Amino acid sequence: MNEGRTVTNGIVEEVAPPETVNERRLQRQPVAPPETVNERRLRRQPVWMNNYDVGEGLSEEENEANVALFTSDDPFYFEEAVKSSKWREAMDSEIKAIKKNKTWVLTDLPAGAKKIGVKWVYKTKLNEHGDIDKYKARLVAKGYVQQHGIDYTEVFAPVARLDTIRLIVAFAATKGWIIYQFDVKSAFLHGELSEEVYVEQPRGYELYDHPQKVYKLKKALYGLKQAPRAWFSRIEAHFLTEGFEKCHNEHTLFTKTSKEGKILIVSLYVDDLIFTGNDEAMFNEFKSSMVREFDMTDLGKMRYFLGIEILQMADGTYISQRKYSLDVLKRFGIKESNSVKNPIVPGGKVFKDQEGVKVDTTFFKQVVGSLMYLIATRPDLMFVVSLISRYAAQPTELHLQVAKRVLRYLKGTTNFGIFYKKGGSDELIAFTDSDYAGDLEDRKSTSGYVFMLSSGAVSWSSKKQPVVTLSTIEAEFVAAASCACQVVWMRRILEKLGHSHGNSTTIFCDNSSTIKLSKNPVMHGRSKHIDVRFHFLRDLTKEGTVELIYCGTQDQAADVMTKPLKLESFLKMRELLGVREVPAVN
Repeated sequence: MNEGRTVTNGIVEEVAPPETVNERRLQRQPVAPPETVNERRLRRQPVWMNNYDVGEGLSEEENEANVALFTSDDPFYFEEAVKSSKWREAMDSEIKAIKKNKTWVLTDLPAGAKKIGVKWVYKTKLNEHGDIDKYKARLVAKGYVQQHGIDYTEVFAPVARLDTIRLIVAFAATKGWIIYQFDVKSAFLHGELSEEVYVEQPRGYELYDHPQKVYKLKKALYGLKQAPRAWFSRIEAHFLTEGFEKCHNEHTLFTKTSKEGKILIVSLYVDDLIFTGNDEAMFNEFKSSMVREFDMTDLGKMRYFLGIEILQMADGTYISQRKYSLDVLKRFGIKESNSVKNPIVPGGKVFKDQEGVKVDTTFFKQVVGSLMYLIATRPDLMFVVSLISRYAAQPTELHLQVAKRVLRYLKGTTNFGIFYKKGGSDELIAFTDSDYAGDLEDRKSTSGYVFMLSSGAVSWSSKKQPVVTLSTIEAEFVAAASCACQVVWMRRILEKLGHSHGNSTTIFCDNSSTIKLSKNPVMHGRSKHIDVRFHFLRDLTKEGTVELIYCGTQDQAADVMTKPLKLESFLKMRELLGVREVPAVN
């Protein structure tokens, strides 16, 4: 082969000599270094991250706030905590409380017995303003190694229903009473154990003279499966000894009546306790007895309870969840989004959308779960949250857009809550409604009810009916029967609070045929197939416990619980529920 030539497929091609190639290489444009190429390259984030806030483009301050939201400064390991004086003091306080309560005794581990491990858990407690309240170190037993029948038997312990808490707040507002709050320090350490339980010595407080010894628990530790039940049994016994009566329809509600007819009302949610009444002497006696028996913190007027903010003013009481709302918006990156005036598009329909684009299930459940606790003080969100929660198993882009709209509505109403007017009506009234065949898949109807006391909503529900109804009469009748069941329970609670029911409880319904059916077995041909359990409503009407009265759709407060409403109607219903902006207090 001749130099400077090459043959390819029988074709002779001229090849430039080496020096010419080198000259051409020198004439090429300079190539950017690899790091510059990487910087210029447009990186597309994975599809599954489209609904997440990655923090790109945030300022340094915003980025720190974003990181702080998902990460905690609280130490996870003992080795981290022991380096800080604040956490050492918190651990010392916990051990001091354990010794003061005589929670355990040092002993040898019996043959055949097993010891349970313990670990330290650290948590920074915040108040309703988001400021640091205290640093808490909790010694927790590793209860997951306990065996049923050996280390524990029964574990159930009741807690107060949120309906009960709202009922007490509304009732106290009606009477003009002040609600006070107690916090029991290390509540579970007061619960007495009937089983033999042994735990290891805690880190940082080992007895080097007796390294092989263990602690036998006389009282419960946090983390034990039976700890909540032991604590509730302990405080229940104390209340009964002090002359309180337990409500058999709400086991965490206790009342005490004096000879003069004065009353003291106490409600318990694990270690948080609220009380109200109309006698200052009974208050002081109750406080003294609790301080003698338990290590208590007197928090004064009720203002922050289970994440709910309570504002007691001269004209009434507000309950809201402003801090929690802001935390939810910050968590899901909606804080800078534009707000909307209603939580769901008027007349909009939500369905399974099996052909739609799937979204991250975990993220969607987090959004729905966060919104579900918000309905504790926001009845205007009840319907849409109940609606989107039906599709948590296989959410699509359609469902996520509905959930995001709820968050955008929340952004414009974070300061909203329920107002209970001082001296307002003490008559319990109810509204019931249904949306006939509202579900597009199984054609089941949606039941909704709202209970009002002292100009504010105290109980509400939006729930898909368990049966397919064949007419609007049947759908309304099933909804009214569900409302009537709640009436029975709430009347019993109010009776325990000292509120007498002279007359029957009024249930407003916008279907005249349902009202007739509740009083008489008319239209038998259209109603003979209705399940017997729903005719419970007819018995209550006959006894005079409830009375169904007609009201127009424009005044039907429960309408907001069953369907998407036009903006004007939605705002009117929201006002009827007592939902309004909470005034700012310096």
